[in-house]
Amino acid sequence: MLLLISDANILIDLEDGHLTPVVFRLPYEIAVPDFLFELELREHHSHLLKIGLKVKSLSAESIEKVRILNTQYPKPSPTDHSALALAIQEKCPLLTGDKDLRIAAKSEGVEVHVTLWIIEELLRQKLIQQSQARSSFENMKTSGSRLPWGDVDKLLHKWEEIGISKN
Repeated sequence: MLLLISDANILIDLEDGHLTPVVFRLPYEIAVPDFLFELELREHHSHLLKIGLKVKSLSAESIEKVRILNTQYPKPSPTDHSALALAIQEKCPLLTGDKDLRIAAKSEGVEVHVTLWIIEELLRQKLIQQSQARSSFENMKTSGSRLPWGDVDKLLHKWEEIGISKN
């Protein structure tokens, strides 16, 4: 099973879209660094552990990598850098919607996926239907998510064209 490391904003977007239970049915293991979990998720999102979220620790070398990333890329937060360092440590893709973190990850040679990719995976795996994807995106928008809404419209239109059920 492919491991994906996530930052907090992806998980919060998925929660806002009421998709977290189904996301953990994808053929991926999703994890966050312990540092990020404690600072950004434990208080309001600890229930994610019960439905499949994994928490992983950074090695001493990866903790040093966070320090280096903080110096090299000042925009993403240290918690975001911990997600990138864990993706480097585990040699796996990073899930993030943060533009600055995506830039840093690509510079570090880390494969990056965004919320739209996850929704597309859910549609492709037939875990949700197009109507649920549309509703989820509307909930995310109402909650203040900063998704690229033009790309969202293109994704939904693409799935309409190839005949994914609207119901």
